[in-house]
Amino acid sequence: MLWLARNRVRDSPCAGVDWLELWLTAGGRRFWRSQTVALDPQMKSVLDAMAAANNPAFHTLTPAEARRIAAARPQPAQPEPVAKVEDRNIPSSDTEIPVRLYTPAGVAPFGALVYFHGGGWVLGDIQMTDQPCRLLANASGCMVISVGYRLAPEHKFPAAPEDCYAATKWVYDNAASLDIDPMRIAVGGTSAGATLAAAVTLMARDRGGPSIAYQLLIYPATTSELTTASHTQFAKDGYYILSRADMEWFWNHYLAKAEDRTNPYACPAYAKSLAGLPPAFVITAEYDPLRDEGEAYAARLSTEGVSTILKRYEGVTHGFFGMPGLLEKAKVAIQDAAMALRSAIGT
Repeated sequence: MLWLARNRVRDSPCAGVDWLELWLTAGGRRFWRSQTVALDPQMKSVLDAMAAANNPAFHTLTPAEARRIAAARPQPAQPEPVAKVEDRNIPSSDTEIPVRLYTPAGVAPFGALVYFHGGGWVLGDIQMTDQPCRLLANASGCMVISVGYRLAPEHKFPAAPEDCYAATKWVYDNAASLDIDPMRIAVGGTSAGATLAAAVTLMARDRGGPSIAYQLLIYPATTSELTTASHTQFAKDGYYILSRADMEWFWNHYLAKAEDRTNPYACPAYAKSLAGLPPAFVITAEYDPLRDEGEAYAARLSTEGVSTILKRYEGVTHGFFGMPGLLEKAKVAIQDAAMALRSAIGT
């Protein structure tokens, strides 16, 4: 069963969240689609401030220039306190992978979320997603392990998913010393990080492990085709943070060769089967070019037997999940994600 957010459903796996039930049956599908709503006022204030800053669109920059602009964005003055935060480097076959472990208050063993940041596989690091990881750890009661995978174009596909898979396997293999229950490990992330999380579930299924109990996919990119209605709607307008032109730029830097565009570990929509994957919570944003492909992936997960929750957040753009200091809807989304994790892998 797939749940599409709108109205309260008492039997939802995330009790207390507003949901609209959507059944997918062999005989057909029933969709309830809301009309496009106005921008959330707080979201509009953020977008207006960004427009006033007059930063160039990503697709007009070099990766180095884009990284400088992304790194200059302000971080919260008061990070959310967490019982324990620890930085480590973990070994893999090709490199050492930086990770940050957020351990909440509570009694071990913990469930764990292995989390992959966004940034189009070109930008970002574990510091960029520090505040959401802190909030998720505290609200879910689960340990969060944030992964600093290698970036393109210096390290093209498949470096990033291999790093993320290696980090997930390291968490599973070292669960006892980390005070983690190895049967309560989830993967998740935002944007490119959500794509990587989806890829890791496919890799784990195809390679016989490690066991993954849940996947949290926050506005994932699932295909490089960029032909959906939402990609057409947000083709070149940079006002809404991300455009189709930006996504073309990210994909071109990330993929090494043409065949990668149909590799499911790069573009999960190309997986021949999604059967046997862990239950999923898929988050989309209304004003986001990735909206439709994320919702299509959620629908396909459900039709292939994966218990799936889909929630579209109206009036907000790509990247909203990482703005809890500015947007109430970001706080709501983080709380919704934490509730889903608590239900799936919490104590």
